Amino acid sequence: METTSHGDHSFAPHLGPLDDMHEAIRRRAEEIYVRNGQLPGHDLDNWKQAEAEILTEARERSRRRSAVVVKVNGMRYVGEYTLDSASGYEPGEFAAGDPISVRFDDNKMFVKRRNGGELETTIVKRTH
Repeated sequence: METTSHGDHSFAPHLGPLDDMHEAIRRRAEEIYVRNGQLPGHDLDNWKQAEAEILTEARERSRRRSAVVVKVNGMRYVGEYTLDSASGYEPGEFAAGDPISVRFDDNKMFVKRRNGGELETTIVKRTH
């Protein structure tokens, strides 16, 4: 079996999610400050706007679909999943050509992960 995965990494690996989110909000608040002419006295407003923008982007990113492609007996399956339902699966966890275990149930494909868990995907394409 051969695998490839496609996805989006946007959080820095050395920071925890909350630290990274705080840093992203801080950077965005600074961008807003500069964009608005560096007017003093608007720190809280800039922070609130930055926080709203970053949280909206994070929600949209978590709903974005990613895909894993698996070849089994000459058939190519594309399974889509959302990052918020992936139980910690990171796109790129499998390299192309890695041997993996897969099971199918109707329109679902379950890819066995190294940690023993499964990545549940919805099959969106089958090709020879």
